[in-house]
Amino acid sequence: MLERLVYKPCIVIPVYNHEHAIGGVLAGLLPHGLHCILVDDGSSPACAAVLRALAQRHDEHLTLVTHEVNQGKGGAVMSGFRRAAQLGFSHALQVDADGQHNLDDVARFLEQGRQHPDTLIVGCPIYDDSVPKGRLYGRYATHVWVWINTLSLDIRDSMCGFRVYPLAPVLALLERRALGRRMNFDIEILVRLYWDGVPVLNLPTRVAYPADGVSHFQAWRDNVLISRLHATLFFGMLPRAPRLLARKWLRP
Repeated sequence: MLERLVYKPCIVIPVYNHEHAIGGVLAGLLPHGLHCILVDDGSSPACAAVLRALAQRHDEHLTLVTHEVNQGKGGAVMSGFRRAAQLGFSHALQVDADGQHNLDDVARFLEQGRQHPDTLIVGCPIYDDSVPKGRLYGRYATHVWVWINTLSLDIRDSMCGFRVYPLAPVLALLERRALGRRMNFDIEILVRLYWDGVPVLNLPTRVAYPADGVSHFQAWRDNVLISRLHATLFFGMLPRAPRLLARKWLRP
């Protein structure tokens, strides 16, 4: 159990060719007074230049991590987590770079992280009319598989990238397990942390799609990766089923 006195959060933002949105995202985050870690995941020269300029302008409040080759959202977030730990932070607020998250909720997420420092604070999206209907319906199939693979309804949404992670259990998981590095990451890390006994707290938050019109979800590739992940997690759930059920029944 993490002590509240060590609650020292930062913000991790994976960036891949969001040069038109990232400035506005940072403008909404910096007033919260937290250090921001931008991970340039092999972006175009134009985006890389924007990120370098932001890092120079806000050098006291911003760290730039650079991938020479694109590694996927999961790879970028994991690099951000590792750098956060190196810098001495205990928690990381993950925020997407495209402007879809409601940054008015940052303080609420951080406060819940402070009150529950051993808990994973997970955004539960409330969508407006900008959400693509295919993406919306597809999420429900994933929700059902996550409920099956955790034998619970504790995780309301497993795909929203607006979360506060306690870094200690995250880094322990990354040390022993290679996780999906693309759009399957958000699902897998949440299920595996749940398997490890990390509590989950769901927070409703408004989500819009997206400020700069850039989406890196590739329907065929990412749906195949996610489908394979669900199958892998299902077979991983089976030997854990007695412990997961006992956890549910013994909960006060």
